[in-house]
Amino acid sequence: MAVFTLTRPTILDVPRDISVDEAKRRIPDAGLRRHLSWGMDFDSRALSFDQVEEHWETEVKESHQANRERAKQGLIVQFGEHAIDAKIENFVAIGTKPMSVLAYHNEFFEQVRNAFVMGQYYPALVGACALGERILNHLILDMRSFFTATPEYRRVHRKDSFDNWDVPIDTLEAWDILLPEAVTEFRALKLLRHRSIHFNPSTYATLRDDALAAILHMRTIIEQQFGSFAVRPWFIPGTLGHVFIRKAFETHPFVASYFLPRCPFVGPLFGMGLAENGGWEVYDVPDYGDGECSDEEFAQRYNERDPAQVVTERPICERAW
Repeated sequence: MAVFTLTRPTILDVPRDISVDEAKRRIPDAGLRRHLSWGMDFDSRALSFDQVEEHWETEVKESHQANRERAKQGLIVQFGEHAIDAKIENFVAIGTKPMSVLAYHNEFFEQVRNAFVMGQYYPALVGACALGERILNHLILDMRSFFTATPEYRRVHRKDSFDNWDVPIDTLEAWDILLPEAVTEFRALKLLRHRSIHFNPSTYATLRDDALAAILHMRTIIEQQFGSFAVRPWFIPGTLGHVFIRKAFETHPFVASYFLPRCPFVGPLFGMGLAENGGWEVYDVPDYGDGECSDEEFAQRYNERDPAQVVTERPICERAW
């Protein structure tokens, strides 16, 4: 068990019930830490059904086939054996479930995904469209207090919900909240939503295709805007194995609202391990000393850290961020 002698307040002493900003003001070594982007709600089982390539080594082929069989058995347990081939086809069509920092939105996306796998295409279609509208509304309600001095604020400050998607999409784009690809995907999903929610006889003929398209739009939105492991403007580039938030983006309204409260504040020697409840916990040096470092310096210290110095067990006074 690691034991540290502490001579001044550290991250281990920060109460849980204060804001992220207040917590960082109390930490003397805050300038040497960065937020670790963290989100483990993902599912890559769809990749297990990729076709075996002839040029693969025999051991690779056998391993892939074994993974495919395990994935199939898992889907049978989850969705039932009846029409399992069709269910697998639907499951694979959606692709992987992206890593994301979203909370209940992840749960709703999972429900939409499950409906599609089961062949319940209209609930999947409507659910994906409704989830898109819910996220847009949440973003407006969560972000608008940061932009009271903008012309767009006058259009959104009084309403608590928006069924005209152009208003929140245009507003969030003007505020530089939505990334360009997320804007494109929301506009495409908007067209599907209008055609599907309002009565349109042609929906019957294209139900599966429309449901799949809506889910893929929603999947890309989550991956682009809320992905926790990717190349994004708010992430430090070039770090190995983990992703960290750039210092300049810690005050960005979107990042501050959606990422920072869920992302541990760590130094370059942090480690991770399984908690008793089956989740993950973060271990770290309590005090890295005084000073500041740039994002590039932090990335270098993290990438070049000595494995022997990485904290691999919980200090006796450690607590989660």
